[in-house]
Amino acid sequence: MPGGSIYVQQDEKFTGSSPQWWYEKFWREGAQSRRRSRILKAAVGAVAGFALALRFGLPVPALCGLALGGVVAGVDWWLDWRSFRATAVWRGRRRGEVITGRLLRRALGRQGYRVLDGRAIRDQASIDHLVIGPGGVWIVDNESWSPDTEIASYGGRLFFGEKYGTKTANQQTAAATAFAELLSRETGIEVVIRPLIAVHCGMLPRGGTLTAEGLTLLKPRLAAKHIRANRTALLDAAQIELLARTAARELQRV
Repeated sequence: MPGGSIYVQQDEKFTGSSPQWWYEKFWREGAQSRRRSRILKAAVGAVAGFALALRFGLPVPALCGLALGGVVAGVDWWLDWRSFRATAVWRGRRRGEVITGRLLRRALGRQGYRVLDGRAIRDQASIDHLVIGPGGVWIVDNESWSPDTEIASYGGRLFFGEKYGTKTANQQTAAATAFAELLSRETGIEVVIRPLIAVHCGMLPRGGTLTAEGLTLLKPRLAAKHIRANRTALLDAAQIELLARTAARELQRV
């Protein structure tokens, strides 16, 4: 690529041929259309507010209309902003592991859970987060697909759009098994690990959670809630400390 370096691999998220680049380009080009639509919605809201104020005998109907129009415009802007921000990880503008790690610590830290980031078993598996607490042990990875990718289960099989998700599910369950075997062997505590994927972009079913082929995919904000609600073991403080110390010692940082 002109102006690039032959020694540094280009990130396709920032090149002119990537879906992410085109998404941002079309978003910017659509700004004027969105503003026109927002003005129209605000005008309808203002008329509705004025009519409601007259209907119920509220003082200063014109002010009520303006207020409702402003609320409609504000809500419309917020929905647009939220939909664009929801693609930030997919577009490479935010780091999914940072977002999920912060959410896990905030929700689970005071309940006796330990969260270790970026751990790996040499030549076997790596994960973004290892969560150890009173309810058991989980591994959590972060993934992001294009906004129009439907994540679904048909006949017990996982799909990402029209593609099978079996490879992804097998990778995560294999990583969970490898981590569980290592921790069980080194601590003498029988460990069962459940794999989770925090989905930062993509279309999950209503409710934001899907389980298929031994893997649970969910919105990042739901990960801590899922962990609290789905216990796989009953661990005391000493066992949690032993598992956390062993993981910190035996697993590589990535």
